[in-house]
Amino acid sequence: MLSSPFVRKPASVQQVMLTVLVALLPAVALYVWQFGPGIVANLLIASIAAVAGEAFVLWLRGKPVAIYVTDLSAVVTGWLIALTFPTIIPAWILVLATLLAIIAVKHLYGGLGQNPFNPAMAAFCLMIVAYPSAMSQWPPAGWTDLGTHLHLIFGGSLDAVTGATPLDALRTGLRGSATVHSVRTGEAFGLFGGRGWEWIGIGYVLGGLFMLWRRVITWHLPTAFLVAMAIIAALFWGYDPARFASPLFHLASGGTLLAAFFIVTDPVSGATTPRGKLIFATGVAVLAYLIRNFGAYPDGIAFAVLLMNVCVPLIDMKTQPPVFGHKGQ
Repeated sequence: MLSSPFVRKPASVQQVMLTVLVALLPAVALYVWQFGPGIVANLLIASIAAVAGEAFVLWLRGKPVAIYVTDLSAVVTGWLIALTFPTIIPAWILVLATLLAIIAVKHLYGGLGQNPFNPAMAAFCLMIVAYPSAMSQWPPAGWTDLGTHLHLIFGGSLDAVTGATPLDALRTGLRGSATVHSVRTGEAFGLFGGRGWEWIGIGYVLGGLFMLWRRVITWHLPTAFLVAMAIIAALFWGYDPARFASPLFHLASGGTLLAAFFIVTDPVSGATTPRGKLIFATGVAVLAYLIRNFGAYPDGIAFAVLLMNVCVPLIDMKTQPPVFGHKGQ
């Protein structure tokens, strides 16, 4: 058609999910470069568990298995779980988390499009509460031996190779009366955030821009999340730079960039109106920052997402645009 009106063909669920998986590939490649190929094993394990769990529940519900399994939504959930868990997490914990996400968080509420909570974030919260020790053991950057990765994933001892994440190292140092500057001289830290994690963050940004270009997501959620995180971090940093890290550190560390483009943008569990998206993402950023600095966990994004998921019905109700031909309330 060379003249208006133009009608866009709606994208299928499979096309959207495939775009998300492609968008994650730059971060996965950089992950392998910085932390070794263990992440590939975790992606494979989580994908198999997600598809198997989805197929089993669909069979129990009497739904057509092939149609729903091939929409790739379960695979996306598996990938997001694998990317938020330590790369040397025992395989049984990863499988348990993925099955809980698919069976309990997704299908007990009716399946795709019905779940009020983000499945990957719910799985993360359940596992970090149930198995805090295993969920806090990460390999250091540059540790890339595949054999050792597989040994640890399938039952080996973790103690000799693990290190703290940058957020955890900062939190521990500050509680020991150190300053941000002195803590950041440690090996876990890079130029802006965590050593190695800065590169992975670049991969998430590239993937996010790709999804924006493909119109899979809109600008509202990632922009509001990143701006809100930067503003609240700048306020505390300006108040006491010895105790609170800079905005750039918080943007480049932890799950900030993954959350900005791949977590808060979940179209099912997040807000749907334009103003609602801004409110939802801002709320997640503020809660995540407060949990990071004053709560019990070094990176509170998963808990912040679930708390804001609870608020989504109210946010959407209060931010609905007026119906055409009627005055706004």
